[in-house]
Amino acid sequence: MTADVDAAFRAELRAWLVEHPPPAVAVAGTADEAAILRDWQRTLHAGRWMGIHWPVDSGGRGASMTQVAIYHQELARVGAPAVLGRAGVSLVGPTLMTHGTEEQRARWMHRILGADDIWCQLFSEPDAGSDLASLTTRAERRHDAWVVTGQKVWSSYATWASWGICLARTDPAAPPHRGISMLAVRMDAPGVEVRPLRQITGEHEFNEVFLDGVEVPVTDVIGPEHGGWQVANTTLANERGASFVWKEQQGYGVAMERLLAECADRGLTADARVRQRLAAAWTDVEIFRWHNARTLARMERGDDLGPESSLVKLFWAGMSQRFTQSATDLVGADALLAPTDPHAADGRWVAGLLAARANSIMGGTSEIQRNIVGERLLGLPREPRP
Repeated sequence: MTADVDAAFRAELRAWLVEHPPPAVAVAGTADEAAILRDWQRTLHAGRWMGIHWPVDSGGRGASMTQVAIYHQELARVGAPAVLGRAGVSLVGPTLMTHGTEEQRARWMHRILGADDIWCQLFSEPDAGSDLASLTTRAERRHDAWVVTGQKVWSSYATWASWGICLARTDPAAPPHRGISMLAVRMDAPGVEVRPLRQITGEHEFNEVFLDGVEVPVTDVIGPEHGGWQVANTTLANERGASFVWKEQQGYGVAMERLLAECADRGLTADARVRQRLAAAWTDVEIFRWHNARTLARMERGDDLGPESSLVKLFWAGMSQRFTQSATDLVGADALLAPTDPHAADGRWVAGLLAARANSIMGGTSEIQRNIVGERLLGLPREPRP
């Protein structure tokens, strides 16, 4: 019965995508592209194809994790771009479901799905990336508001965001992990400045954000005051676990098929060395798929993703870099030639190669993920702390 339901779900989505083909935009590099991605998200939302894993009463479909996987497979199959509000849908929404108040959920969640509010993540700092608990952005309580001062970096889509979830130190006397709160910051508030960062791909998806005396009402604290570290762990678990389930669906299965076809069309598969590289790439993609299947099973049971999410993130970082390197090596030198638009069809391999360089840093460095796996999953001694 479940298989029949899932098959019907896939058929419904395929039919809808035929009637609503996605736009040919990958990343919001300009205001025009951001507007296109916002419109695409609104189109998905109007068809009830946005945040499908969310509860029905929050605007989702209450879809199973298997259906979420099917959803991203089908979007990848037609080359759909990432939506503008993906941080809100993938990270902020689940965090609000777990830690937000009823008033916060009513105020924000429906606006997230329809791209009325775009959210960004204000976690990392120039001197607090992997060691996030060492952050120095501070918030001082003044009457009914927290006044925030500090600097954040690597904030995706902050240029287009209307809100940001911000970690700030609200109790400087407390131990590092206990004196932090999560605040919802209006990105158009006085004292907020966003500066785009030009990436190696030529895009500026990432940004640095400066906060200078920004007032945040106490009602916009998500979770308990000074208890933001636990709230942040919910956000990060979704980023490292559930988000990577979706990343696999958003490209690697389809990219593997494309690479196999391109090598065959070029007559490269007669070479045993090429076949070995293809087999290694296919094996990586399959292992990643099974990692994701395990994560899906945990999510279906309602289990906390916990430190196991670091395994998924760690493998994805290495796999994505190996895959894109193999693709450009096998296709040949012309794979490195990109037209003016790096997202044009002929530039897909070099765009992927350049973008993958950041994957062992973003979302928590691979070194930190190995520490988490060693200490929290394998029970190894903790790394010495100064």
